Amino acid sequence: MTNADALKAAFVCPNPEDTPAALKKGADQARMIIEMLPYIREFAGRTIVIKYGGNAMIDERLKQSFARSVVLLKYVGVNPVIVHGGGPQIGKMLKALNIASEFRQGLRVTDDATMDVVEMVLVGKVNKEIVNLINLAGGRAVGLSGKDGMLIRAEKKELAVNRDDAPPEIIDLGKVGEVTRIETDVLTSLMGSGIIPVIAPVGVDELGDTYNINADSVAGAVAGAMRAKRLHLLTDVPGVLDANKKLIRSMTSTEAFQAIEKGLVVGGMIPKLQCCLEAIMAGVEKVHIIDGRVENCVLLELFTACGIGTEITR
Repeated sequence: MTNADALKAAFVCPNPEDTPAALKKGADQARMIIEMLPYIREFAGRTIVIKYGGNAMIDERLKQSFARSVVLLKYVGVNPVIVHGGGPQIGKMLKALNIASEFRQGLRVTDDATMDVVEMVLVGKVNKEIVNLINLAGGRAVGLSGKDGMLIRAEKKELAVNRDDAPPEIIDLGKVGEVTRIETDVLTSLMGSGIIPVIAPVGVDELGDTYNINADSVAGAVAGAMRAKRLHLLTDVPGVLDANKKLIRSMTSTEAFQAIEKGLVVGGMIPKLQCCLEAIMAGVEKVHIIDGRVENCVLLELFTACGIGTEITR
């Protein structure tokens, strides 16, 4: 499929025998594509990192939509890189195997048995399902973990919890890691061959030990290392909300930092914002936290004037 074919596939071309209503619909669709042209020009040849997770990975309609969106990006000259999560799938498998799950500060404590399941589910199942969806939609995707080409170098993550009138408590999370380096040559080589990389957030240290890493953190590290133009984090909420639960459409990195410091954001949004700040500090132009429950959310954010979700800038 050529770039022109990809654009044609986005709308139904009317024929002379069509009704006026059908002709108008075709004209409206053609007008939308023309309006996309400045955005396509802006992002052509640039890298976009997308963290794929939440309901967008579960709902069948959204899964198909996401795969088609990624393929369209590739055909119009954008270089998408996908980093995916898989927490619910891991939890389901652990339950089936009667392996108890424990969470500390939102992180899954990962012993050796749990790590085996994490790697099996993320790399062997979830990753390949995403690759298959993209390939079936007309793209060329290849699945990777941090072990492939030593793509994700990691080290053991230390978690310190502050306590009143006592030294911080150091919690052993087991095989939970954090990124120390991304080997960009692996990704550059694949992308240069027209391949869409799909990355499972499993890293490896200098001794070859395997670590379970938060997918948001991996996406941020990949975006920074690749000097991506955009990082998109797909979530199950509209974006960053203020104290009145109203969507904050735009924030500077300073405002995002202050929101964390003042406790204006809570729960899972804190590590997402921290990931955004790290990516921007590493050179990513803008980061978007967007609602993955919205069909074609990535295209809406990139190729329309209104956009969706929360935009975080330098």
